[in-house]
Parts: sequence; structure tokens; C-alpha cells
Amino acid sequence: MKRFAIVGHLAATSGTFSLNDLAGSAGRMDVLCRCVNSSFFLSHDLRRDVECYLVLCGEPGPEKTVLFQGSTLRYLSPDERSSAALIKKALSIPCGNEFRESTPGVCVRRGGLARLLSDIPFAVLDEEGEDIRTAPALPEACLLSDHHNFTAEEQALIEGRDRYSVGPRSLHADHTITVLLNEMDRRESGWISSKR
Repeated sequence: MKRFAIVGHLAATSGTFSLNDLAGSAGRMDVLCRCVNSSFFLSHDLRRDVECYLVLCGEPGPEKTVLFQGSTLRYLSPDERSSAALIKKALSIPCGNEFRESTPGVCVRRGGLARLLSDIPFAVLDEEGEDIRTAPALPEACLLSDHHNFTAEEQALIEGRDRYSVGPRSLHADHTITVLLNEMDRRESGWISSKR
């Protein structure tokens, strides 16, 4: 199972946001929607071996985590509005400390990054990490930030974790996911060695 977690520093934690204003009233939910799409979509198919966690830290609070599970995911189309509608529906149902399913393959619970890191050993994707092209093994669970850097509190939570880089320049989070999945695909299929 491949896992991605993206921290949405401004992302709305209630389902009252407008699907017509994902970048504004929803707290840059558009960034997270693009990450969902990059995590799952292939040409004419979905990746069934991926989970994508969206850590929502915006208003009105408290923090919530929305989980997309490729193995059971339904009703997702390759546009931001589709994934935003699924997030909005998840945030509209009552939730507690355990994941509760809102639609097939989409769940929500209370709790943010600290809770998620206690459950899953995420590595961190950043420019200073080990190059994914030369790393002997790639992480199965990766943490990214949205268009903001990790806060000081978040940096303390991820201190000492393995770090990986997809290249020397800062990329958008969704592009980083695409590059990493491409490297994983190449390794899993033996495509690199078969072309030599």
C-alpha cells in the first residue's frame, strides 16, 4: 500500500464551503484536490493500492483528517470539483475519533497530523532529502505540505524522520506525488532494467 498525507494549513474543516470557491472560502482546498487526483488517476483507471490522507487545519476547527482509499473508492472523477464534493460530503457528517465512511472509499475523523503520525510511519518529502532516483528503497508512506511550509510545531513532529527528494527544485505537492509514483512504477515493473 502506498500512502500520501498532505497538510492543508488553511483547508476548511466543515462542509459549508462553496464548490465554486475552493481557493478562497475553502482554504486552498484546490491544492488538496489536485493531490487526490495525482494520487489515484491513471489513464482510464484508478490506482487501487493508494491511500491519500488530507489533514485539514483551517477554520472553524478542530482539525480533521479525510482519507481516500483506492481499494474501495467510488464516484471520483478527474476534476477538482469532484474530489471537493466528496470532501465536502465527508465534512458534513458527524465524526469522532475513528474514521467514518461518508461515501465508498472516503472517510473522515477528528484529529490532525500528530494523530496521523502516531498511526503511520510517514517519511517526509522535501528538497533536502535523499534523491529518489538513487535511494536503494522508496518509502511506502510520504508526508507533504500544501503551498505553505511546515510550521515550527509540525517540524518538531517530523524531526528525525527519513526525508526524500524528487529533485533540486520546489514542486507543487501534486506534481511531487506524480513524480514519486512514476519512480515507484518504474521500479515495480522492472522497466528501468529491461531498457538497459
